[in-house]
Order: sequence, then structure tokens, then C-alpha cells
Amino acid sequence: MRLMSLAVAALGLSLFAALLLAPVPVRATADDQFDAAGTYKTKCIACHGPAADKRFDKALPDDQLVEIVMKGKKPEKPPNMPAYNEKGVTAEQAKSLVDYMKSIKQ
Repeated sequence: MRLMSLAVAALGLSLFAALLLAPVPVRATADDQFDAAGTYKTKCIACHGPAADKRFDKALPDDQLVEIVMKGKKPEKPPNMPAYNEKGVTAEQAKSLVDYMKSIKQ
């Protein structure tokens, strides 16, 4: 009887350990999505202002604005627009930033 109890306990512990070590599927959440507004507030607002009213021409085509975000731009005088593709920003994220800036531009 004691041997049977030990076997059941060992089996239970083995199953418990297997459950703990099993990979857990990860689902994308809203937190995993790119936050254009948050990124703008931390990376862009200092040069472009709270309403994107500085150094941003919303009349330019979106693809040109995305290219500027991705590759940067050297104006006639500083500050320079940094190349955000070198900082891990994707073209889709750059497009989200452009869309956000157009939405707040007054």
C-alpha cells in the first residue's frame, strides 16, 4: 500500500512538473501593438511640437513622409531629423506616426 502511494505521488509530481515546463502559447495583445501617440510624445514632440506644427508638412505625400521618418533628413540648419529605421522603426510604424501627426496637425 505504501509503495502504491509513493507511485501515485511520484506520478502526480511528474505531471505537475511537465505542466510547469510546457510551453505556453503567447497571444498578441493591445500592448504589443505600436503606440504612435506614445512614441510621438517620447521621440517627436520636442522638435515637432505638441500639435505637429513645427517642421512637418502634412501636404507632402504619405510615402515621402514615411521615407523621411525612416531615412531621416538634413535640413539647411539643425536640428537634423534622425533616421528611425536605424532605431528599429518599421515602415508600418512610420506610417502610423505620419497618420498620427496628420491627425493632430492644426
